[in-house]
Amino acid sequence: MFELILFLILLVLGYGFGRWAEKRHYRSIIEREKTLNRLPAIASRIPPEKGRYRQTLVMGNTVISVDYFKRFLAGLRNLFGGRVTAYETLLDRARRESLLRMKEQAAGMNAEMVFNVKYETASISKGRRDTIGSVEVLAYGTALIPEPASASDQD
Repeated sequence: MFELILFLILLVLGYGFGRWAEKRHYRSIIEREKTLNRLPAIASRIPPEKGRYRQTLVMGNTVISVDYFKRFLAGLRNLFGGRVTAYETLLDRARRESLLRMKEQAAGMNAEMVFNVKYETASISKGRRDTIGSVEVLAYGTALIPEPASASDQD
């Protein structure tokens, strides 16, 4: 009986704190996306031809863990099959956060854009019976930083 009560308490706490943390993280993501929206990040492998740019690698990575409630829901979904929506929001937050961190790094270098943007995703921690515990998402691309015009270019 004690184990059942403990399980239900953990389930309720996981649900409550998990939703609170997820909502707080989404608010932070949305605010930062508004400010960094001016910096384009595209998947094209071909950089724009105009102007002179210095190119450098920029990246952002994020590790997010699954809360107890989502792990429980994913376990139920594995029994019945179908989309594991509990993990979809986890991956969405990790991808968006990684992209923002990459853009923040590029903005700190005064880049005009980031091209050839790619994502890598990995499960870095296994829970009981090889369930996903944490996921890492790495976003990387090439930042185009304008080079200052030299005196010979202005003649």
